[in-house]
Formats: sequence, C-alpha cells, structure tokens
Amino acid sequence: MTWAEPSSTATALLLLGRGTDPDTEKGVECPGDLPAPSDPGLVERARAAKAALGDRVFVLGHHYQRDEVIQFADVTGDSFKLAREAAARPDAEYIVFCGVHFMAESADILTSDAQKVVLPDLAAGCSMADMAVLSQVEQAWERFVDLGIAGDVVPVTYMNSSADIKGFVGRNDGVVCTSSNAETALRWSFEQGSKVFFLPDQHLGRNTAVLKMGFELADCVLYDPHKPGGGLSDEQLRGAKMILWRGHCSVHGRFSLDAVEDVRARVPGVNVLVHPECRHEVVNAADFVGSTEYIIRMIDDAPAGSSWAVGTELNLVRRLALAHPDKQIMFLERNVCYCSTMNRIDLPHLVWALEELVAGRVPNQITVDPSTAHFARVALDRMLALP
Repeated sequence: MTWAEPSSTATALLLLGRGTDPDTEKGVECPGDLPAPSDPGLVERARAAKAALGDRVFVLGHHYQRDEVIQFADVTGDSFKLAREAAARPDAEYIVFCGVHFMAESADILTSDAQKVVLPDLAAGCSMADMAVLSQVEQAWERFVDLGIAGDVVPVTYMNSSADIKGFVGRNDGVVCTSSNAETALRWSFEQGSKVFFLPDQHLGRNTAVLKMGFELADCVLYDPHKPGGGLSDEQLRGAKMILWRGHCSVHGRFSLDAVEDVRARVPGVNVLVHPECRHEVVNAADFVGSTEYIIRMIDDAPAGSSWAVGTELNLVRRLALAHPDKQIMFLERNVCYCSTMNRIDLPHLVWALEELVAGRVPNQITVDPSTAHFARVALDRMLALP
C-alpha cells in the first residue's frame, strides 16, 4: 500500500509549521527561511558531530519523533523504555533525549550525577504533564486529608508526568505506572488502600479500571483542579474508587467514535488498534488496545494483506505503514494529528545540541533537584518492583 497523508486542514498545516495563526501566535515571528528538514548539510553535520563525540554521547529517540531525528537515535522506544536505556549506559557522558521534558527529567533521575541529560529544545514539553501542577495536586490531597480519606487513597501517576508529580507520589507511598503496566500498578495500589488518585491522564485511569479490572464508570469520579473542591462533593469523593485527575493527551484525545465508525464503513474487515490514552468510547469500540510498544508488535506480527486503522501519533503510524507495505495501515482520523511539542525536536535543534557538546558546552541540561529526584526515584523503583 502507498502511504497517504491525512487531509491538509488549516490546523494540520499549523502543526506542521506550514501555516500561521496570528490569533494564537501573538509575539511569535520567524523571519527568513528555515532549511529543509533533511537538508543534506544538516545531515552531514549531525553525522560528523555524533562521530566526534563517539561513545561519550548516547542519543535516545521517542517513537513519535520525526524520521529526520530518529535516524540518529542509538535507541528508539517509548518514554519508560528510553529512561531505562539511559540508566543502562553509565559510561555515556551525555544523554541527548529526543523526546519531551518529562522524559528527560526521568532520564536525569535514573542516571548518575556524572551524566548530563540534554533536551535539544526546551520548548518540547507535554500538554498532559502540564495539566497536573504540583500546587493543585497538593491542594487536592489536603481536601482528602480534611475529609479523613487520605489514609485510604494511594496516588498513582502515569509516567507522562513531571518530576514534581512523581516526587509527590513517592512521598505519599504511591507508584508510577506506564500504559503497559497500569493494570498491575492499580491492582498493587488497591492492595494498599481502597481508593486510587490517578494522575494526570483520566483516560488511561478510567480505561484500565473499567475494561481491565471490572469497575463501573460510576466508581470513577473526575477531579477538576479549575473548579472549587475539584467539582466534587464530599459524598462523591467518599464513594469513589478511582479519583481521576482531569488531564488528557492532546493527540490521543482527538480520536473519536465517529472516526471508528467511519473507517469500519469504508474498509471491510479493518482492525482498529488504539492507545489506552484515547477516550473511553473509542477504546470500547476498538478491536485492540495497548501501549506504543504493543501497537508496534501488533503491526509487526500482523499477517500480510491485513488492514489496520491505528489511533496514535502520526509519525509512528506513517513509519509503520512505510515499514509494512504488504499491509494496509492507515491513520484512524482523517486529519493530521502530530504531537506538536514532540515535533519541536527537529534536525536543526539536534545538530545545534550535538555541535555544542563537541565544542565543550552543555546546552539545555535537564536537572531535577535532589529531594524531588529522591522521592520520584522511590515511586519509580516501586513500579520496577511490581511483578
């Protein structure tokens, strides 16, 4: 099959850097022309800088990165796999993390003090991680204390969260989870207490509790930090089993039930494969649900001639389609759905970071303060100890 880009809407072109929106880009100006993404000069400069650094540098590339960046990654993977890979390279002086901010923080937490973690563009954040602010989370916890339920609540945070939130969870006897082991983490948590406070992705928490553990939707309540008391009554908090933070992934939250129904009508026998960060009704309607690594394995192992509509970030879906021309692989939505912050790590930024390291300067070093790092490591180690 030939890969076909989703339709070029105004929003899509904006995300791709091929359009402008003056109403939402006030104060942003970029005069002149940027080089083409895979400008041959930049490719050669990246190769030369990486060769000059040799084993002193280890480049990590998240699956959602552009191809122009992925080609220089020593290892590719999801956020947790990459953090572990960084920790497994103690001899690498520099860890260049082509991902987003929370991932680089996790790498700093899991690596030695002698190693330096570099994020090529500090603007590469994560909207989901930014939806859980420590002061707001602490305010919610104070409410639990005042209600007398804090002793029954186990905090669980998704890997896609800031170091501050991981530290909060570690200090309060909670655990980190990934999209692969969320069920295991929740089962452990319910052995420690009768309620879970799940941060920051409501959809992963809800989907795991309802579809994997047999809970009812009524067992889950949504805590909105922008409403007084989280928008929940005392009775709702006392009766809930899952207290979900109001956060979501800006990419996976875009997939809709309409898109699932549309692709089934257009493509007979299509398999719908989505990430558990998608909304509950989308996950309910899909044939297969799993983490990024799960999605890759499913496509790799699928028989030739099979058809797949995949609900995850477009860079990965396109890469899978091009790698498997014997299968019909399409994007679940008709419109482009890149992770715009992940895509801030482009080849010019990577070249700049590598050349700075060659010159003896460490750009954009990501560091986590010792206290936060300690308690975040407690929560991460607790996850690693899960069966």
